[in-house]
Amino acid sequence: MIATALGQTNPVVRETPAQLQQLVAPIALYPDELVAQILTASTYPTQIVDADRWLGTNSELQGEQLAAQVDQQSWDASVKALTAFPSVVSNMDMNWQWTAALGQAYLNQQQDVLDAVQVMRQRAQTAGNLQNTPQQNVTAQGSTIVIQPAVPDTCYLPYYDPWIVYGTPLDVYPGYAYTPWYGPPFVAFGPGIGVGFFGRFGWGWPAWGFNWNRRVVVFNRSPYVFGRSYVFRNPGFVRGSGFRGGFRTAPSYHHSFRNFGRHR
Repeated sequence: MIATALGQTNPVVRETPAQLQQLVAPIALYPDELVAQILTASTYPTQIVDADRWLGTNSELQGEQLAAQVDQQSWDASVKALTAFPSVVSNMDMNWQWTAALGQAYLNQQQDVLDAVQVMRQRAQTAGNLQNTPQQNVTAQGSTIVIQPAVPDTCYLPYYDPWIVYGTPLDVYPGYAYTPWYGPPFVAFGPGIGVGFFGRFGWGWPAWGFNWNRRVVVFNRSPYVFGRSYVFRNPGFVRGSGFRGGFRTAPSYHHSFRNFGRHR
């Protein structure tokens, strides 16, 4: 059951496989680590809005300075990790209704959502639009398709039209704002984004992934649990002097979707 703004409860609405495939289409071809971050962060849509605003007013921060300042914020680990990709955070904010719907679906149907990701990857591969490149490695583990950066600690964000890249065109998600893409190549890559600085914190890039056999998001080698209070090692990186010890606890709150369907 889902809490409403009036404190009442409504039956959980389950999406069909086709609806879930439409929801994950914009992100299914991202590397596994990034997909794991996005799915988890989408369950905190108001924090995505906050993070996008914060990034806009702190655009001068880069690398280790950005990571250190992000570490001080009260956001969920997944939202913090996404700040390495400002364009992704901006898109999730701009398409807030889609973000909230994705988060709602992921909360209610985690395994079904991950099944949808694999279906879309298979469709893109069949269409010839998902393959190994200098930017990414695409491997098959049985019937599972895994996407990982070709260069450690460097992610090249793929750009594609999510409604045409999978072969048979999809209907655009209602209200989804995007720049239409016509003709080949159907997938392009932006400049490399260094994620090594974020890896020095417990919430950073290498902490995320999937156990595809169990269809769960993995965070620091364990299934991510919503609402758990995580303790991160805070390395306190100082230029030229290595690391300082210390620990701090991540917030354990979770957005309840009481304002689901209302932007801001």
